[in-house]
Amino acid sequence: MNYQKLDAALATALNDVQDSEKPSLTVFIHTEPILNSAATAVLESLGVSGVSNGKDIFTATLSANAISQLSEQPWVKYLKRSQQLGLVNRKINTGK
Repeated sequence: MNYQKLDAALATALNDVQDSEKPSLTVFIHTEPILNSAATAVLESLGVSGVSNGKDIFTATLSANAISQLSEQPWVKYLKRSQQLGLVNRKINTGK
């Protein structure tokens, strides 16, 4: 695992993972802008969808093992944990 490529939230979350094979962490994968076919194959094998040349940010739900594998790839710049967004459920006072 190359911890230099992980943000603090992801590194912390990895410590809490019970099953390192189960995809349980949603992450942003920041890569080099031009991926070769081997890099594309690695991303697709991990279940990353929408892999195409010219893109450099991908989102996927990955296992701890997959994150470790990606962190070792030279074409991966860094991995960032995606925070769960909650719905805002409030009424807006329109003055009526």
